Amino acid sequence: MAGVAENGCMKGTGAVDLSIIVPTLNAGLRIRETLGALEEAREIMAVETIVVDGGSEDDTVAKATAAGARVLSVGRGRGSQLSGGAKEASGRWLLFLHADTTLEPFWSTTVASFMRGKGNALRAAYFTFALDDASSAARRVEVLANWRARKLGLPYGDQGLLMSRTLYASLVGYLDIPIMEDVDIVRRIGKSKLVELPATATTSSERYKRDGYVWRPVKNLSMLSLYFMGVSPRRLAKLYG
Repeated sequence: MAGVAENGCMKGTGAVDLSIIVPTLNAGLRIRETLGALEEAREIMAVETIVVDGGSEDDTVAKATAAGARVLSVGRGRGSQLSGGAKEASGRWLLFLHADTTLEPFWSTTVASFMRGKGNALRAAYFTFALDDASSAARRVEVLANWRARKLGLPYGDQGLLMSRTLYASLVGYLDIPIMEDVDIVRRIGKSKLVELPATATTSSERYKRDGYVWRPVKNLSMLSLYFMGVSPRRLAKLYG
């Protein structure tokens, strides 16, 4: 019979150790790669993958279903999608991951180690940020994003977020807001309880290439500043476009 360690995994007991929740909206180009990278975790723990779709008009749902994920349909909005996925999840730990973000090989070993760590049930963890672009502009964005996460305690959703169900419940989970849901929840967790995992999450650089490696970070920083100044997420969503 499998033993149970504090905050540890219970492979073979029938329980779900980790629920991975992926919000999607027209993510057909990347979802297969994102979900494929998650499969390695099944070798060391009991995992369920939940794709929460916000009304995709492409083949996102078909590809997610073919990959073996459980697919839920909820109203559009990442906050409500993440919240809806967490409500349906049965895992003792929750990993929230964007649909255009791919975890590096052996990420699951790093995550399992964190899950077993003493006291980590009351902490949350995120991955080191990277972009799938070899340009120097992409490297500068990575440095800025990782500095923001480490020094300010503000990892964004494209760095993933791992936490125990105990911690998630104490936070009352993600709020049903159209934007800044990731900033809101990490601020409630607090910088002292956030841990950077020694593993990389690589996000699509498509938006940076489309908007520009200068304009996109400036736009994100402007939205963050307005949010801290008290502008509502619903108003910010209209400005963000």
